Amino acid sequence: LIQVSFGTLTKQVLLAIPLFIFAGTIMLKGGAARRLVDFSISLVGHLPGGLGIAMVVTMGFFGSFCGSILAAISAVGTVLMPKMIERGYPRPFVVVLAAAAALLESLIPPSNAAIIYSSITEVPISKTFAAGIIPGIVLIGLLTLYVMWVCRKMERPPRAPAAEIWRTFVSSFPALLTPVIIMGGIYGGFLTPTETAAAAALWGILIGALIYRELSFKGLIDALRQTAETTSIIFAIIAMATFMSVILTYTRAPQALIDYVIQFKVDATSFIILSGIVVLILGTFLEVVPISYLTLPVFIPICFALKVDLLQFYVIQTGLIGLGLLTPPVCVGVYTSAAVINEPPAKVFRAVPGFVMVGIVYAIIMMMFPALASWLPARL
Repeated sequence: LIQVSFGTLTKQVLLAIPLFIFAGTIMLKGGAARRLVDFSISLVGHLPGGLGIAMVVTMGFFGSFCGSILAAISAVGTVLMPKMIERGYPRPFVVVLAAAAALLESLIPPSNAAIIYSSITEVPISKTFAAGIIPGIVLIGLLTLYVMWVCRKMERPPRAPAAEIWRTFVSSFPALLTPVIIMGGIYGGFLTPTETAAAAALWGILIGALIYRELSFKGLIDALRQTAETTSIIFAIIAMATFMSVILTYTRAPQALIDYVIQFKVDATSFIILSGIVVLILGTFLEVVPISYLTLPVFIPICFALKVDLLQFYVIQTGLIGLGLLTPPVCVGVYTSAAVINEPPAKVFRAVPGFVMVGIVYAIIMMMFPALASWLPARL
């Protein structure tokens, strides 16, 4: 048990997880999240459901350097959720929207889900990161359309003047550079993913302390503490789930399942649907990390046998697993966002089905158009 667990946790690629979490936490403590929110509101605040769209856009962008879904909810939701409620948005809709928008962190790189997927499947992490970009944009579009439809009858504020848009852009520009540093370092061949995560963390400290001047020494210590706590939980889950996957290997469970699938002539599409249903159910009880380590050692050999594109499989599975943040009983995302505005979680569950349908539509689109996941990695 000790040898297997230690061997898994010493993979260099996993070092990127605490570094990206630290980078996102530093951005929150240093004021970058608030400036990104202001810039998003100035751009889309005049549209139907403008504040909701601003939340989706900001969550997607914040997820590009955050590495933690719950941190994204806390960072963006703390700023936007009270504003939305003041403008008359339904409280259940606001709470579930914050949790649903945070799903973007699982897809838009750099994400912990991509790092873990690559560590299990040996797919280069640069390709896994790239595979999530276009699907992440598709999910942003679907959430935006849903928000606009739900809020189509609400009062709309006037369009922000050009001077306001420029002011918020200039203010948020250092934060906007963070994804450029991350993606440029990886795909320019200058840095490994782990080194890029360290560079993002250092950049977060510099802009928080020297540019925005909101990052105090106490804030730095708090960010380090929160990173250590989150990393400890994630790595403990990885260690134990890895041991479970070894047990499955010794019992030849994956091989037996492959033989069963081949015997009954299950095609690739049917397998993707069935595996999606499995992770959708598991997502109501478990989070992304344990589900990945429990299911992927079984699913990946079947993907090879049925010639399923591993990148397409990644974007579908990740999206469906992420829906577990919304669905009870263990809907961590909903509980977190409800806590931001002190709303009893039981009162917001009626808003969950609409967002779950958005997630299912996303998965169907990814199944119908596999090139959305594979086109960009093939060209980088």
